[in-house]
Amino acid sequence: MPKVLIADKLSPLAVEVFKQRGLEVDFETSLSPEELQARAADYDGIAVRSATKLKAEVLKAGAAGKLKVTGRAGIGVDNIDVEAATAEGVVVMNTPYGNATTTAEHTVALIFALARQIPAADASTQAGKWEKSRFMGMELTGKTLGLIGCGNIGSIVAERALGLRMKVAAYDPFLSNDRAIDLGVEKVELDELLRRADVITLHVPMNDQTRGIIDAAALAKCKKGVRIINCARGGLVVEADLKAALESGQVAGAALDVFEVEPAKENGLFGLPNLVCTPHLGASTTEAQENVAVQIAEQMSDYLLSGAVTNAINMPSLTAEDAKRLGPYMKLAEDLGSFAGQLTRTGLQAVSIEYEGHVAELNTRPLTQAALTGLLRPMLDSVNMVNAPVLARQRDIELREVKDETPGDYQTLIRLVVKTDRQERAVSGTLFSGDKPRIVEIKGIQIEAQLSPHMLYTTNDDKPGVIGALTGLLAQEGINIATFHLGRNAPGGDAIALIELDDAMSRETLEKVRALPLITRAELLQFR
Repeated sequence: MPKVLIADKLSPLAVEVFKQRGLEVDFETSLSPEELQARAADYDGIAVRSATKLKAEVLKAGAAGKLKVTGRAGIGVDNIDVEAATAEGVVVMNTPYGNATTTAEHTVALIFALARQIPAADASTQAGKWEKSRFMGMELTGKTLGLIGCGNIGSIVAERALGLRMKVAAYDPFLSNDRAIDLGVEKVELDELLRRADVITLHVPMNDQTRGIIDAAALAKCKKGVRIINCARGGLVVEADLKAALESGQVAGAALDVFEVEPAKENGLFGLPNLVCTPHLGASTTEAQENVAVQIAEQMSDYLLSGAVTNAINMPSLTAEDAKRLGPYMKLAEDLGSFAGQLTRTGLQAVSIEYEGHVAELNTRPLTQAALTGLLRPMLDSVNMVNAPVLARQRDIELREVKDETPGDYQTLIRLVVKTDRQERAVSGTLFSGDKPRIVEIKGIQIEAQLSPHMLYTTNDDKPGVIGALTGLLAQEGINIATFHLGRNAPGGDAIALIELDDAMSRETLEKVRALPLITRAELLQFR
């Protein structure tokens, strides 16, 4: 009989689910890190929320015994060392959908709180004042709500806002035109959203593309008196820039449920009269906590009893035999998807994954899932190899597989073709020496490159002096180049460069690269 430890304060319903499925359960929420490490090997599974940290030493100790799976009742897995879990063969599961409605409702509550200044008016009235003229509100009917991110939570917020007779504009590179029509929202670019919105809410994950997405430059593009709500992730809004905008009146009010540093017991924003704050309450309802507790108990039970995998962060739907054979191909497929996903700025319409040569003879379903995962991850932190196809279908992204077992220029080749509402982009890769992923073609231009954690991708007109100016700038900025890969379609035509950097590049330096003559695009890319 499998044995599970619930190490955080989950709903008692989780215990009931485990027992009903025939598992033995211990419910202990006060274990010290040392006690948890000492006992981890006694359990087949450990279920947590956000308080308990499953660090590398705990996972290693557990894997040395019985530990097979960990489950996070919620979306974020920051408290679980996923890399260590993967290395130790421990599956990490989460529940990405259980608290979507609750978080969306909290967002709507904060919209009302800002529009009618409810917290300040409450404090004033309870202090014995009667300041009707001080608290002049804003009517929401007819106003434009700008959604930055229109996935699970954002789409629910949109539905609620439309019910309030608001207009909804959404910026989301993965939102198709058909999906936008179904939701009743207008799909726009980020600059247009900033310019038009009366209220802006954020519903995107934290990554290099979204970190600081609302900064001084973005706030300057907003209409005067805009209101900002963030129930997603701390760091999406640059707090110092928001403070300046609140003080100047550029931003009429802001409501934050998340902060750059949590727990936020001190913050430079605190004390501003036009600020509403809550202590990360987005998922804090009885219903949401019950939902995620039941879901994680069901998922862990399924895995321990039958091997079924649902919402796994670090495990594909693979047999043991396929896992070893497909490993290098899966890495290649995910890298190709990640490359295309990090460069996608407009709505995805279709994805074609073409397999040529030896790879076409293999089980390509996990490879397609890996490619989709890499493609969607820049905007969807809940995506994994299990749910990537579902998320693609929900967004009306057409998916196509093409197989040709006849080798072409390479014995094995994977080509990813991404179609957006503006263009079609293709990137191809192969395996060198049987297990070393390499990109060999971008937009029809031949180039050979190994992807690494920090990459600079540029496109430019093929004219003399471009590479010299670029390398000179990087030298001035103290950035060391590990490798430099070049390609072009014709002399004097379009040229591309993939540059491996020793360290991450700052946004300021990236803007300097973009300002160089003849550079038509420059992006920072990161790969696992």
